[in-house]
Amino acid sequence: MFENLSSKLDKAFKTLKGQGRITEINVAQTVKEIRRALIDADVNYKVAKSVTDNVLQTALGKEVLIAVKPGELLTKIVFDELTQLMGSEKVDINLKGDLAVILVAGLQGSGKTTFCSKLALMLKKQGRSVMLAACDIYRPAAINQLQVLGEQVGVDVYAEPDNKDAVQIAINAMAKAKSLGRKILIVDTAGRLAVDEQMMQEIANVKAAIKPSETLFVVDAMTGQDAVNTAKAFNDRLNFDGVVLTKLDGDSRGGAALSIRAVVEKPIKYIGTGEKPEALDVFYPDRMAQRILGMGDVISLVERAQQAFDEDESKRINKKIQQNKFDFNDFLSQLDQVKKMGNIKDLIGMIPGAGKLVADVDLDNSSFKPIEAIIQSMTQYERANPDSINGSRRKRIAAGSGRSVQEVNNLLKQFDEMRKMMRKFSGLQGKMPKLPFMGK
Repeated sequence: MFENLSSKLDKAFKTLKGQGRITEINVAQTVKEIRRALIDADVNYKVAKSVTDNVLQTALGKEVLIAVKPGELLTKIVFDELTQLMGSEKVDINLKGDLAVILVAGLQGSGKTTFCSKLALMLKKQGRSVMLAACDIYRPAAINQLQVLGEQVGVDVYAEPDNKDAVQIAINAMAKAKSLGRKILIVDTAGRLAVDEQMMQEIANVKAAIKPSETLFVVDAMTGQDAVNTAKAFNDRLNFDGVVLTKLDGDSRGGAALSIRAVVEKPIKYIGTGEKPEALDVFYPDRMAQRILGMGDVISLVERAQQAFDEDESKRINKKIQQNKFDFNDFLSQLDQVKKMGNIKDLIGMIPGAGKLVADVDLDNSSFKPIEAIIQSMTQYERANPDSINGSRRKRIAAGSGRSVQEVNNLLKQFDEMRKMMRKFSGLQGKMPKLPFMGK
């Protein structure tokens, strides 16, 4: 999402390259470019001006050490300012009480219902007992959508398809959750195509009736400053506790993420980074600032890996690597785990310095399809015994997968190199599971 902003900020910092020290003249041009980059990213003008004014004031008051270049110092100053702009520290949701009720509001199409299921899965993985409540009584198939998503993540959904009273459904859902011993109830409410009085009143009535411990507003990050304006309108009426930014994997400019905290004065608590149930992250302002400035986000990458990779499976794979028995069945299994972590380009962007290497590359999880097609065209024997794949087998596999013999040869060569590398480093014990795609 922040590719264009990151690129423009990088160019701005380069204007200080070769400068021996920070002066009012050379830093002014850089700050001007930073402000232009922020406004181009759809950041609120007043917010962009405030940020760059603070950066300029801080930079002119800094003494540049011999070991630190002016560009590096300014990058640190901008990092601190962006972190503060987005809230400085992460803010947790309130889950206190015998039954913690989370009310979820937002416009239609913002990803509200999908977020409810993602949050349910995240809390379930933390060992919490969760139930979903379907209180969107207007949108066609909304109840069915939540039921399908609930089944996917293994969480019960309370619904009353024939009841058109959202307030009563929410009250009944609370009673049901308590009777089943659930500790958390996530209430999905109706959205509209635009902010209107009827919608606001209904959500306000639901909130007054169930007295949630947490009210979250879900907003589509791809709508830019419209997202900020909508959040402000909702907050004026609902006084919600936090914001959820969805579709951060889309082609949005990032302005909403940078502006919303300053304008609405409510913290961003979660970010959605894809359609998969696991594609939800807790929002950390400092980590987001690092990603914007191209510093990567190794901590989030490790956390995603730990969530996606099963510990027993990792031990099994490590044992096979040590015995030099890692095969294509294991490779497919690991590939599935990597895909669960999110978009591959987003993952690579979390590695410091790697984001720039793939900035102009059209790369997503569909890039794995040719590899999967080739492996799936192998027999079970061939998958378990890669060294048995001779010339005639390669021709058959190429024909069956719709790929060329050269592509099959390249995959086999890379797989062999990867096995050697993995075995070489299998003795190194680390917290992060081994990711096959890191090899190539």
